[in-house]
Amino acid sequence: MSAVLPPLAALDLAARLLSAEGFVVAARNERGDSFYLQRPGCPWHLRLSNHSRTAKQRKRRTDILTSLVIDGPHSADQVAALVRGAQRDFAAALARR
Repeated sequence: MSAVLPPLAALDLAARLLSAEGFVVAARNERGDSFYLQRPGCPWHLRLSNHSRTAKQRKRRTDILTSLVIDGPHSADQVAALVRGAQRDFAAALARR
């Protein structure tokens, strides 16, 4: 069983795992709790954050295909499973475009 990571460490791990799968961090907010990742040459983003988007944020940022929210402690295995799910969601949303 893997150790439990605090939320910000889990976010950093998720960002590293997504980077290993070809995503690049295109932007990060000042607090360091939201990342916007994209694949090179792709205009769409995957949002990684510790909080859900508000309706105002969803309306303003229409370039986000899916979000991965990690708002609590998780093990590395759990983070890896969440990342795999977010990649599947991203690919499915991209296929619909």
